[in-house]
Amino acid sequence: MQIDWDVEIPMDDGLVVRADIFRPQAEGRYPVLMSYGPYAKGLPFQVGFPAQWQTLTAKHPEILHGSSGKYANWETADPERWVPLGYICIRVDSRGAGRSPGVIDPFSAREAQDFHDCIEWAARQPWSNGKIGLAGVSYYAASQWIVAGKRPPHLAAICPFEGFTDFYRDACRHGGMLCTFLTEWYPRQVTSVQHGLGSRGHVNPNNDVPVSGPDELSDEALMANRVDIDAMQVGAELITAEYFDGRRANLPAIEVPVLSCGNWGGQGLHLRGNIEGYLRAGSKQKWLEMHGLEHWTAFYTDYGVALQRRFFDHFLKGEDNGWDREPPIRLQVRHVDGFVERAEYEWPLARTAWTRMYLDADSLALQVEPLPTASLHAFDGLKGKVSFSTLPFAHDTEVTGPLAATLYLSTTARDADLFVTVRAFAPDGKEHLVLGAVEPNAPIAQGWLRASHRQLDPQASKPYQPVHTHDALQLLEPGQVYEVQVEIWPTCFVFPQGYRLVLTVGGSDFQHDLPGPYPQLYGKNVRGSSVLLHDHPVDRSESRFGGVTSLHCGGKFASHILVPVIPAD
Repeated sequence: MQIDWDVEIPMDDGLVVRADIFRPQAEGRYPVLMSYGPYAKGLPFQVGFPAQWQTLTAKHPEILHGSSGKYANWETADPERWVPLGYICIRVDSRGAGRSPGVIDPFSAREAQDFHDCIEWAARQPWSNGKIGLAGVSYYAASQWIVAGKRPPHLAAICPFEGFTDFYRDACRHGGMLCTFLTEWYPRQVTSVQHGLGSRGHVNPNNDVPVSGPDELSDEALMANRVDIDAMQVGAELITAEYFDGRRANLPAIEVPVLSCGNWGGQGLHLRGNIEGYLRAGSKQKWLEMHGLEHWTAFYTDYGVALQRRFFDHFLKGEDNGWDREPPIRLQVRHVDGFVERAEYEWPLARTAWTRMYLDADSLALQVEPLPTASLHAFDGLKGKVSFSTLPFAHDTEVTGPLAATLYLSTTARDADLFVTVRAFAPDGKEHLVLGAVEPNAPIAQGWLRASHRQLDPQASKPYQPVHTHDALQLLEPGQVYEVQVEIWPTCFVFPQGYRLVLTVGGSDFQHDLPGPYPQLYGKNVRGSSVLLHDHPVDRSESRFGGVTSLHCGGKFASHILVPVIPAD
């Protein structure tokens, strides 16, 4: 293949961003697969993320069939696999990152405009057929949703692979609570490859140039060239904050064909966005695929590549390969011992048996009928929890779809954070944990709500998916009972006969009970919620949340969870 390093693409404000272009050596016009993001286009996967690369290639050696792997980068298409298929792969370093100068401002309106201009630039090149597709994982997926809403004229199709759509609800503030993932991620994965590190950064072994550019900027200059997202996010509790302007995808404005690929294990980062993107995109042609395994795996496997190839071949090359006749939804249904693929035609599934399970604070059970008498259970508002269990299931029971909890609570404090977790327990009493996207031992499903954010959007909300406005604080009066609706992110799991569903409601992030030592990520123990934690001392202060939370059940306080049970065929 022909490799063009550091091709300059002019932006509308006079700055240039730089791209590496991998294209067939044969003359001709080819469709383009583009990615745009801050992880440094010249940083090979095995150099930047060696542990993940080793795991990926050991578990799935197929990804190196026909590829040396040396041009494979974190969460972007491997050109050695795609260029022989008749595609051009373009990787663009976003403004301020890698080889592109400027100020880093992740997911901003400025980035979206840059991405738009890169798409249009690529369409005008002599080697391009004018059809641009977008491919990539995580950042390289979330940015697709945003730029597609700007409708670049030559954007022909997008395949966002595990990427959020609502920066506020999906990534930054779950139920109004600040998730500290992004503030931990920023220095480790973005500013660590910031433009201007020069010789202090990595070197691209494929062309021996510094991945963060030749410039040697001072620490002060580097700091001036990046947004302080910790300060911005801590100070932006409501969705109306200026910080969120332009960072949330305008899904109804999207017109191009969409293949949205999500991960059941993406609780707290990408799962919700892939489903919402599929549902709300204005595109007439759109598909949803849901899989499991690690966050970065399926994109590179033969399964993932073949899926993307059929989609892009149809819309970027015009091939009549039957893709337009594919069922709109493809689910990898999770069982305790693996996944079984199944086609579906709507979401939520039309045959769902919506099942209410009522919380009993006296017996700590989930009951099938409302309770006539009232009961309550109190726990520490910052670190306590209480769990409620069903009886063992009499037969295999599939739970697939969104969940919701209606809870009645009071507190001695002025506010309360609620962490709601759906869990599976085997007949021997041991919890069945699943492999999540970035968590080796994850629960079945998770939801979050800050009680002062309980105001619902009545037009957007559904019985199975409450949507909160997050535009005003409604602090609590100590001792008064409030009804709150908690969105629990979608899930897919078949509970075997004899297993129990357990609902845990608490005041802090879920942690499993497995013995240590625990793996670490970003310097934190990974214990069930990975690093998708809500542990910022300013956002969760003792003065605001340090009280006793009481969960009220039974009688006029019919606390319950709504579960999407799928009837057996």
